[in-house]
Order: sequence, then C-alpha cells, then structure tokens
Amino acid sequence: MAIKSFQGQRAKTDAKKTGDAPILVSDYMTRKLIKFAPDQSILAVMESFAKNKISGGPVIDDNGFLVGIISEADCMKTISESRYFNQPILDKSVERFMTKNVETIPHDMSIFDAAGIFDRHNRRRLPVMKDGILVGQISRKDIVIAALKLSGQNW
Repeated sequence: MAIKSFQGQRAKTDAKKTGDAPILVSDYMTRKLIKFAPDQSILAVMESFAKNKISGGPVIDDNGFLVGIISEADCMKTISESRYFNQPILDKSVERFMTKNVETIPHDMSIFDAAGIFDRHNRRRLPVMKDGILVGQISRKDIVIAALKLSGQNW
C-alpha cells in the first residue's frame, strides 16, 4: 500500500523569510553617517558630537576615501593636551588626533562575526566597507539590537 502525503505542495520561499539566510552587518548598520574631514577643527567635531548625540565618526578625504576615525576618546586627548600646554582647542585639526589605522569590516559579514571583533578589539564602532568604499558603520549597540530581534529564533 502506498503512503500518501496530506501536506500538499510546498511553496517555494525566499531564504531570508525562512531565517536560513545569514544575518548580515548590512541589515543593521547605519547608512546615513556624519562624516568629518582631516583638516576640520577638533572643536567643530566636538560640537557635532554634542549636537547629534554621537560619540564618533569616520574621517573622509577629499576623494571620499576613509582615512581615519575620530572619537570622543580622541577629543579627550585634545582637551588634556590643551590644558597641559595652556593652548586653545580651536586651531587643532582632526588629522592630528584621529585614529589612522582603522579596522573595517565587510558589509556581508554576519553580526555574530562582527560581535566577535567587537569583543576581541574593544571597539565601539566599525566602518563597513563594500568594494573599498565606505557604505556604513555598525556599533556595539546595533549588534545588541540585532541580537534582541533574533532572540526568538534558533541560530
């Protein structure tokens, strides 16, 4: 006797809808970034941090390439140095204090791999690249939000 299936024909589904697709950095990264220039005043950067409630951002050259990252920690160096040498902050440029050796991640990396990088390297944010071009930035907070959204799924 033959066995009959009562399930019916299964619909073809997209991998993202079934949850089989990897959860990518590009799904959670910030795309609209506040960018800074190497010759920009560090004071203007600090004002931008306060105005936009951010703690750092990418530094882009005239050709649109990523050349560094500037953060609140970098600004603390400026403030400390200014007090020590009794000089105003105004004349100092971003290029002098930014982090130049920037670790980046690809847009198609999984959030789990990105979480491992955050854990190992104690970074607050990572620039996201696609074909050598800056396409976004992901922060530790973005990874936490992604994990909360996935908490009901099996990984």
